[in-house]
Amino acid sequence: MQPPFTEETARAKVQAAEDAWNTRDPERVAHAYTPDTRWRNRSEFVTGRAGVVEFLTRKWEKERDYALRKELWAYGENRIAVRFQYEWHDAEGRWWRSYGNEQWEFDEAGLMRRREASINDVPIRADERRIFGPRPEGERGRDVLPVA
Repeated sequence: MQPPFTEETARAKVQAAEDAWNTRDPERVAHAYTPDTRWRNRSEFVTGRAGVVEFLTRKWEKERDYALRKELWAYGENRIAVRFQYEWHDAEGRWWRSYGNEQWEFDEAGLMRRREASINDVPIRADERRIFGPRPEGERGRDVLPVA
């Protein structure tokens, strides 16, 4: 899937990103980005695939049992915007739901060269969880995230 995006290819790109991130495999995820990719994730700035691997390794050591859902928000030519939610627990067993938005920019081969993410964390009880592992087959490519 490479630019320019159609709604179908943009949705497929978003689902592919969700699938990769749900593996929690930093090396696998990093291959979707250009070698010189630039990120802003919350207040942290990351450059290059090696930086992505280091960042994601730290992230998933902290955010245990991470499970993610992404949805297409908008797309145009070589850019896609998504909204997402993910749930995880910390080392003390406290559960969190993280809400966010991302803007993605791609090179001509379809690799992401820029990612900007704004994320907020909300504490939840374990019985409030609604994301359990990868997306079920019947929900793939569909918008299913509640607003809150």
